[in-house]
Amino acid sequence: MTDQKPIRLGMVGGGNDAFIGGVHRIAARIDGRFTLVAGALSSTPDKARASGAALGLDPARTYDDFKAMAIREARLKDGIEAVAIVTPNHVHYAAAREFLKRGIHVICDKPLTSTMADARKLAKAAEQSDALFVLTHNYTGYPMMRQARQMVADGQLGNLRVVQVEYAQDWLTQADDGKQAAWRTDPAQSGLGGSTGDIGTHAFNLASFVTALELESLSADIQAFVSGRQLDDNAHVMMRFKGGARGMLWCSQVAPGNENGLRLRVYGDKGGLEWGQENPDQLWFTPYGEPKRLLTRGGAGATQAANRVTRIPGGHPEGYLEGFATIYREAADAITAHRDGQAVADDVIYPTIADGLAGMQFVDACVRSSKRNGAWVKLVSGD
Repeated sequence: MTDQKPIRLGMVGGGNDAFIGGVHRIAARIDGRFTLVAGALSSTPDKARASGAALGLDPARTYDDFKAMAIREARLKDGIEAVAIVTPNHVHYAAAREFLKRGIHVICDKPLTSTMADARKLAKAAEQSDALFVLTHNYTGYPMMRQARQMVADGQLGNLRVVQVEYAQDWLTQADDGKQAAWRTDPAQSGLGGSTGDIGTHAFNLASFVTALELESLSADIQAFVSGRQLDDNAHVMMRFKGGARGMLWCSQVAPGNENGLRLRVYGDKGGLEWGQENPDQLWFTPYGEPKRLLTRGGAGATQAANRVTRIPGGHPEGYLEGFATIYREAADAITAHRDGQAVADDVIYPTIADGLAGMQFVDACVRSSKRNGAWVKLVSGD
């Protein structure tokens, strides 16, 4: 907690029936660091106003579109200091640009944008702005992923050799015309990637976060198994990292029996780590030639990196919402330091515009490789 006043937050998207908007609002409140004061909560004006009223927002600060919101809030003495963008992917660039150029910090849902062209333009806008850009890859906020990252950095696994990561779901196994399915499978709103953009970017980002390995090239086989579906719902990706490590990534939204099966395994010449998102407080560590060890959040083997983002004693589960809240808390620390003209503390970690650009490069490379029958392709520079 902090003695500082809560950061004034606005939101673009996230109306009444939007799942992820509710998640962001809860995450922003958990540590008391933000207060929601304004919003352009829907592209439909009536729905935007109804959503604002339901959240108790001042009608004068409930906007019909994000540009009007950015212009007015930037002029207000008590205008928003940061904005959460929780729209479908194709809106991210235009919305973020409006706030960045007015010096308002941006907290944006992933993936970064719907196209590589927009990703490059947004990266340039972020570079030119004095405001911060935070991407909500929430799984990087889990305490045991912070611990895994520290263990790798400390050399406990030795030289990394093998990285395996997967994210399996089943909710798109059959054709679905619900709102969430409709936009996520629509190239005009989602972009080039279906499962690769929606959950593959999470898997790729988490592997990169924990290992600090830089992807050099990949070979991808992506499919749309459901008849008529325009974007991929399953992908198998082989990865080659700089320095010689190799990896495999599987993402699927047509795997019956899987709900949110994000799993990561990392192996080096001294040991290995295994973690699954559905049991997020547990991290398995096996030093080579020794028995497998179960490390738990808040337990005897927890490191400072994990304890720093742990809120409650071990044995009381922490998970998805708290992981999101950690990203918001890190963003709040960075925004407060920025406001006070101070350097951000070294242990404050959050996904940046660079992580978002890397995710877009990953999706782009997967699509290019699959079109060439799984040919090995290099990532395209974001420059």
